[in-house]
Amino acid sequence: MEAVEAVSGTLAEMRAEFKERMSRFEAGHSSTPSKLASGGTSGLAQDYWAFKRFIFDALDCLQRQMEFFVRDMDAQEMRGRRKMLLIHGVPENKNENTSLVVASVVQEKLSMGNFSTSDVRRCRRVGSFANKAKPRPILVKIQDVDTRDKMWYNKAKLKGTSITISEFLTKTRHQVFMAARDKFGVANCWTKRGHIYVLGPDGIRHRILSLGELRAIGEPAAVTEHSPAAVPERSLAAVARRGKRGANKK
Repeated sequence: MEAVEAVSGTLAEMRAEFKERMSRFEAGHSSTPSKLASGGTSGLAQDYWAFKRFIFDALDCLQRQMEFFVRDMDAQEMRGRRKMLLIHGVPENKNENTSLVVASVVQEKLSMGNFSTSDVRRCRRVGSFANKAKPRPILVKIQDVDTRDKMWYNKAKLKGTSITISEFLTKTRHQVFMAARDKFGVANCWTKRGHIYVLGPDGIRHRILSLGELRAIGEPAAVTEHSPAAVPERSLAAVARRGKRGANKK
């Protein structure tokens, strides 16, 4: 997957470099009789513009094909993670049996009394010991999708505890999800079965897979603060009149 992304990045760099070189070439020949920079009608100018359009069209076509290929690879990788979850905040002990730890959390915290280590296909702690005060998350793969989904839907029962559950997204989807949270806030972004959902400023739920789709949603609505100066003058006058009537009654 990383190799494919590298090729896609190389194509983008090639397009940018070609555009820059063509711009320099046009600037250097703008005063010649061929009028390259202004789109002259000479045979040389016509050949030049045809060649330039061909190169840009070819690079754009290759870029679109690579983006489609990358998205398809990402979807396949996400399907392979369909039965996986990340469990965060579970205290970590030396020489622990992570399968027993997961089973205990699921039974006690998620109210799934029938869950046992036999429901765990494999699990392990992931990440480094950079922060010893913070336990590493547990990556767990469940035997069947139904049990995994039940764990996911019961995660609301973890509210008020130090434990949270998240989906094991691909690198690309994780980057998009984090960018969406930064843009629209944690409360307006969530994942479900590997898909990323965003509640846009229009109140519509959007399903996205790329940064381009995230940008297409638009900007979040600005929160305006109500200041006393925004109160209509008529309301202030009415308050003043009521105050005078109260004083006269006294």
